[in-house]
Amino acid sequence: MLKLALPIVLAVTAGISLVVQQALNANLRTALNSAAWSGFMSYFLGVLCMAALAMLMRDPVPSVATAARIPWFAWSGGLFGAIFIGLAIFLVPRLGAATFFALLIAGQMLGSIAFDHFGVLGVPVHPVSAVRIAGAALLVAGVVLIRM
Repeated sequence: MLKLALPIVLAVTAGISLVVQQALNANLRTALNSAAWSGFMSYFLGVLCMAALAMLMRDPVPSVATAARIPWFAWSGGLFGAIFIGLAIFLVPRLGAATFFALLIAGQMLGSIAFDHFGVLGVPVHPVSAVRIAGAALLVAGVVLIRM
């Protein structure tokens, strides 16, 4: 269990950072009167931080040949991040952080179960089971309870 303690703490910290990020983005949206510019600034600062991390870790810049071998869809992760950021900027003020993230987690679990079952995008196959379905159902029940 001790071996898992740090990864668990880091995962919880990542979850908390998402709540902080979305609250800050919602505040920035209000201040700028623009969801688009709020999202842009979120990503711009994120790009700067990731560039600094790459330099700090001394990761080499990938070659053009390496980049050319990567399938086109592998580059689209940022698109889905932008969808998440954009929707969060609009929905956190309307639904509240707890309801938004409960729905987000429910969606992530349902999508994850499907990705695991079918091995979508190279995810290792883990067949759907009654226990996994029950876990997802409990998350949906949690969404209902948080929204009440």
